[in-house]
Amino acid sequence: MTTMHTTTPSAIGQPLDRVDGRPKVTGSAHYSAEIPLPDMAYAYVVGSRIAAGRVCGIDASAATAEEGVLAVLTHENLPRIAEQPPLVPSLAGTAAPGQTYFPMQDDIVHYAGQQIALVVADTWERAQHAAHLLRFSYEETAPVTTLDQGRDRAYVPESIFGGWIPGRIERGDVEAGLRDADVRVEATYTYAANHHNPIEPSSTTAHWDGDTLLLYDSTQGVNATQMTVSRLLGVPMSRIRVIGHYAGGSFGCKAMIHAHPTLAALAAREVGRPVKLALTREQMFTSVGHREEQEQHVTLGATREGRLTAVRHHKLSPTSPFDDWAEPSLGTSSQIYACPHYEGVYRLFRANTMTPTFMRAPGEASGMFALECAMDELAHELGVDPVELRLRNYTDVDAMSGFPWSSSGLRECYERGARRFGWSGRDPRPATRREGDWLIGTGMATATYPVAPLANPQRARARLYADGTAVVQAATPDFGTGVATVMTQVAADGLGMSVERCRFENGDTDLPNIAAAVGSAGAGMISAAVHSAATALRGQLVNKAVADAGSPLHGADPVDVVVRDGVMTAGTASEAYTDLLRRNGRPDAEALGQWNPPAHDIPYGMMTFGAQFAEVAVDAELGLVRVRRMTGAFAPGRVLNAKTARSQLMGGMLWGLGQALLEANHMAPDTGRWANSSLAEYLVAVNADAPDVDIELIEVEDDIVNPLGVKGVGEIGQVGVAAAIANAVHHATGRRVRKLPITIEDLL
Repeated sequence: MTTMHTTTPSAIGQPLDRVDGRPKVTGSAHYSAEIPLPDMAYAYVVGSRIAAGRVCGIDASAATAEEGVLAVLTHENLPRIAEQPPLVPSLAGTAAPGQTYFPMQDDIVHYAGQQIALVVADTWERAQHAAHLLRFSYEETAPVTTLDQGRDRAYVPESIFGGWIPGRIERGDVEAGLRDADVRVEATYTYAANHHNPIEPSSTTAHWDGDTLLLYDSTQGVNATQMTVSRLLGVPMSRIRVIGHYAGGSFGCKAMIHAHPTLAALAAREVGRPVKLALTREQMFTSVGHREEQEQHVTLGATREGRLTAVRHHKLSPTSPFDDWAEPSLGTSSQIYACPHYEGVYRLFRANTMTPTFMRAPGEASGMFALECAMDELAHELGVDPVELRLRNYTDVDAMSGFPWSSSGLRECYERGARRFGWSGRDPRPATRREGDWLIGTGMATATYPVAPLANPQRARARLYADGTAVVQAATPDFGTGVATVMTQVAADGLGMSVERCRFENGDTDLPNIAAAVGSAGAGMISAAVHSAATALRGQLVNKAVADAGSPLHGADPVDVVVRDGVMTAGTASEAYTDLLRRNGRPDAEALGQWNPPAHDIPYGMMTFGAQFAEVAVDAELGLVRVRRMTGAFAPGRVLNAKTARSQLMGGMLWGLGQALLEANHMAPDTGRWANSSLAEYLVAVNADAPDVDIELIEVEDDIVNPLGVKGVGEIGQVGVAAAIANAVHHATGRRVRKLPITIEDLL
């Protein structure tokens, strides 16, 4: 019997308040570092003070003599890991170690801050005190730290990003395209390294019960933690449970699984007690990856009319001694504009650093800065409006594959974003508008972010109780995006019930498996699984009713059954879910749902699009830059919750402001240590920096990406901001700054 039938959607898209708001503001929401377990012990990590060499001596006598100290673990006594799984991005739904090096397995030091000891004590303060009593002797060698040190030893890797991205991307003949160009723009863009500073530093609490391990982990993917720790310890996944109900922000640093969850588990097994390992603010700078320092060189060729004939985009960046990792900065520059010839090349060099990792809008935030600033330079050279230049190079297909976009909306983003911003009144001449001491300028940029290519099936479970309430479950944590709220809405619409009678449970590997929510993939993949489970349960109940001789719906065609507020109706006949279950003596009904992501070779390009605009004021005497307002127009497919979507986009745009003007870290060439090693020294945007942010959501229909047509908003909000601000600074001052962040010194 067919299970096709309908509901009356009411919840999806509505700007509902967050269901987790009350527990967060009342303190009843417990984060991983707040889990109280009996007989808890505490671990403190000790990092290397050198960047290259080896540990040749350890004196732990003073530390072990301290009251309350339970263990001092180093490479001399820490158990060896079972295996080191390969570096695969966490969105693959497999083990996802942050790097293919696990600490304290030998005496080699690869980077400053590398974990070389772990002290466990009955209080955190005693563990910290004992850690400072450890004495190490080193044999030190000169580190490799800077772009200039690595330039001559750079190589083109076969692939980057865990093997997902080729080291060289080409189509056509770039040299021929540049020869045929009437106009060429060539520029080099440099970027300081960026570090993660979420509200909650990374933490794990580990507890063994016999040979079964329970981890409370602050992570973007509890299943990714489970699979990674399983491989590292050689413990079956069935004996590891990971819980991560709440995470206080992540933005990439909790996407890959770094060493601390496994170290916490090893320490707990060693001392026979639960162990909490919480990284300090300073340790976050050396323990969970970062956005690498980089240099990008872009050459554009174009006709006099502004049609691109060639794009060459090269990137140089440091990677760790053991992994070929770079954020994929060149991907979208090969795809988004109509251009017959393209060449993108990644060049890496081995440096004394840990493996870089995801940071919000990984790759696109840096790659689009270079491309969109170069496009602004081209527009200025040709005397063409920057928006018009992009429209002249608009393409309905993925320029790399030739496949049509599953959906676009980019033209609408340009047009509606420009209208909301007031772009049409702009005087294109630089340094012509002034308000007192302030030079005023405006700039824009395209924003794009790929729809993540997921690998494994995504699952959820839906259960309806005879009292008329429903619970939908999936393993995914909520790390600040509002997933619990949005998935409650999806479940309610799938079941044909009110939001108030539905609840979403998440953040536990005992629930159905969901890959880590990274790369803006979370909303699409989780909603697909939840929608599948909810509609499967709805279909089960409808089919039960039409087959039940005691039901008013008996004999009805399931296709004709409409479900609203938990009541199934066909024509004039109706029956509530609750009546059906009670009459049949069933306390509940449940269904599993599974969504299989599209194959990687489907004939469509999948991308989220947007356009971003910024107005800046630059103090002509002091070089201060103030962003006065920003506008973003985005086409993210179907919007599941307008309030949480706008919140995500606003957060991304404000982070883009920080990337453009504030965030920077540099390694000291002689020591290999980060110059800014704590949040007290690392600049991030604060409320006083925040301008007015105007956001427009343009819904586009997409029946390719997933069942609900959701493409995600978590990353794209940041993508075009730095370029829009840099282009606005040029418009205000006439000065072109090709580095991030833009500082006072660049404008004096």
